[in-house]
Amino acid sequence: MKLQMKQWIAALGVAGVLGTLPLQVQAADEQFIPLLTYRTGSFAPLGIPWADGKIDYLKLVNARDGGINGVKIAYEECETAYATDRGVECYERLKAAHGGASGFDSQSTGITFAVSDKAPGDKVSIETVGYGLSQSADGSVFEWNFPLLGTYWTAADVMIQDIAKKLGGEDKLKGKKIALVYHDSPYGKEPIPLLKARAEANGFELQLYPVTAPGVEQKSTWLQIRQKRPDYVLLWSAGIMTPTAIREAQSTGYARDKMYAIWWAGSEGDVKDLGQVAKGYNAITIHNTGEAKGKVYDDLKTHLFDKGNGSSKNTLGTIAYTRGLVISMLQVEAIRTAQEKYGKGKHMTSEQVRWGFENLDLTEARLKEIGFDQIVKPFKTSCANHVGEDWARIVQWDGSKFVPASDLYQADQKYVGPLVKSEAEKYAQSKKVTPRDCSKTSS
Repeated sequence: MKLQMKQWIAALGVAGVLGTLPLQVQAADEQFIPLLTYRTGSFAPLGIPWADGKIDYLKLVNARDGGINGVKIAYEECETAYATDRGVECYERLKAAHGGASGFDSQSTGITFAVSDKAPGDKVSIETVGYGLSQSADGSVFEWNFPLLGTYWTAADVMIQDIAKKLGGEDKLKGKKIALVYHDSPYGKEPIPLLKARAEANGFELQLYPVTAPGVEQKSTWLQIRQKRPDYVLLWSAGIMTPTAIREAQSTGYARDKMYAIWWAGSEGDVKDLGQVAKGYNAITIHNTGEAKGKVYDDLKTHLFDKGNGSSKNTLGTIAYTRGLVISMLQVEAIRTAQEKYGKGKHMTSEQVRWGFENLDLTEARLKEIGFDQIVKPFKTSCANHVGEDWARIVQWDGSKFVPASDLYQADQKYVGPLVKSEAEKYAQSKKVTPRDCSKTSS
């Protein structure tokens, strides 16, 4: 009944009244996971399936497993509408709620920037799967940030790798023109340092085209693209900015198969209404293409959807929904890992969960056990490495669905590594952070 109450309140939160409603008192043996979501606003087409996936996996762990070694998961959804100020309000309200937050998936680069300085003092982890501050891959400086499975520098590098492969080799990038059409926000600007480093090393011309939020007016941008004629366009968008960009590309005659979109612009909700107009459009993903297959989807059907307890069947199996599953899975596994050290079947503090994030070891056997072996690759985190492994692949819209269009790539550390190191050092100096000596950190 307690969990149902939380779900009911979460649903009301979509209408904007979540913050005004009290939750039932949390039992001492429950583990609280706050959920920052955006089911409203211009990013809602992405935010809704993402939130559904996150919530459904937490419900699945409770229904199928009885919680984490018997510790039930409690959660509360807080609507941000992708606004940084609202996200910070949610963070402040929930960080110490219901026995203390296990960690936050901030679900926004802007919110991540705003709360990352707060996290060390609050002793709460910031989990940013595939987004956030790219330099926070360096765990010696960013003790409380976990950009698991990859960053925007991962994505930008893999896009360049795939373009180079299509051209016949990295040397063929010289003299090419590559444009970045980006949401004019911290999120959209994040890949620029990596792309500048790549442009200098590989000899291509980088063109930058910022788009003012929410991104519904892009005519001038695409007219410039028609004039400058870049060989490829990288798209860093989300929500309604994405289909707008594809329509403008069509109207100006820019080939969709020359476009590469970040993962937040590469879900079915972005292109399904465009159909053949978007055919050939490329996107990057850090997991499979999102088909509802594999053990975790079988379990969702059995334990949730067959009993009427799942979220919308319209989002089930989409790329964004699968991303939500992955995010909650990683948080659950961090708590489970912490329990292995601090006590199975016990409530974990936020500091103990941080240790769990830093000592994740998701083997092939473990991924198979929890049903994610067909979704993500095995990976391991450490004090120095808060990403784990940063594999990604390109998928392409065939007019009705996304299909794999490349093998898995791994970000080239020749470009990414030095950038992480230099930017993390700059951050440490500006924020007066003393980097940890990871050789002295116990596992």
